[in-house]
Amino acid sequence: MTPPSSGTGQRGGGSAIRLRHRTVHGYRRAFRMAGKGRAILLIHGIGDSSDTWRDVMPGLARSYRVIAPDLLGHGASDKPRADYSLPAYANGMRDLLGVLGVERVTLVGHSLGGAVAMQFAYQFPERCERLVLVGTGGISHQVTPLLRAASLPGAELLLMALRLPTMRTQLGLAVKALRFLDTGLGVDAPDLLRVVDALPDGTSRSAFIRTLRAVVDWRGQVGTMLDRCYLAQGMPTMLVWGGRDQVVPATHAGLGHVAMPGSRLEIFEDAGHFPFRTDPQRFERVLRDFIATTEPAPYSAEQWRRLLRNRTPGPRPSASRGTTRATTDDPPALRPA
Repeated sequence: MTPPSSGTGQRGGGSAIRLRHRTVHGYRRAFRMAGKGRAILLIHGIGDSSDTWRDVMPGLARSYRVIAPDLLGHGASDKPRADYSLPAYANGMRDLLGVLGVERVTLVGHSLGGAVAMQFAYQFPERCERLVLVGTGGISHQVTPLLRAASLPGAELLLMALRLPTMRTQLGLAVKALRFLDTGLGVDAPDLLRVVDALPDGTSRSAFIRTLRAVVDWRGQVGTMLDRCYLAQGMPTMLVWGGRDQVVPATHAGLGHVAMPGSRLEIFEDAGHFPFRTDPQRFERVLRDFIATTEPAPYSAEQWRRLLRNRTPGPRPSASRGTTRATTDDPPALRPA
């Protein structure tokens, strides 16, 4: 394993939030890290990178040790012909934390990163203090037709075509029209184009397609975690969603909220698939409040065995210091009865 290497970056928490690298299992892993205190692991979505968290990392780093990796196949991390499944990504997060000497974390996962976070909590519950799922995948099979189409044969050629100058001009005009018409897709269009721009070569596009096909096919998301949500009993959990999310619709937030009794739900009414980018100040406040008002999940091997054997959990203890609350921002359709 090589020592961390530095690059340019932002300032936050009194230390530079620069891009660093470690080599794990022969592959170079990029990550950003800043601050001291209890650890927060920020996991980005498909095609994205740790840079997506740049607006929230400096503030969080004033109170916590914040770690934001580039998943393998993404950003500045290596992009080998490798396993890009959710269990492999969860293993990669465990190994990176091991290299960094971090035992337990509050997991914050966005989109694909939310599915990775759930997989991590499932595989390594003893290392998970809290779970925050932001517009997460892995709750229902439904997903935007754009991702279903990108999983089809020939998708790499389409991604390559999207980078052609003439196509970029047309896409730019389409984005302006969507935003002018105030459509839900228009809210996310700039970030979706940013993700496409982050795939500059065949290696990047191949890694993107491999990752996507591990979780999505033409019918939608391949699998969900709903059958294992009962294992979240005793795990402080919060779901954060954009009310105008067209990539993973906000109805998934209600499904997850019901499937994880005692969870909190925060809806950013005017945000799309990237609420932490639309309103980073509110996102930071919500995350800070969640951490401050919950205790890290304890881990008991005996309780884990009991949950697996019984499958149907009993009443879940409140994750908060006091009663579990539904936020006042919940739309009526998503509030618990």
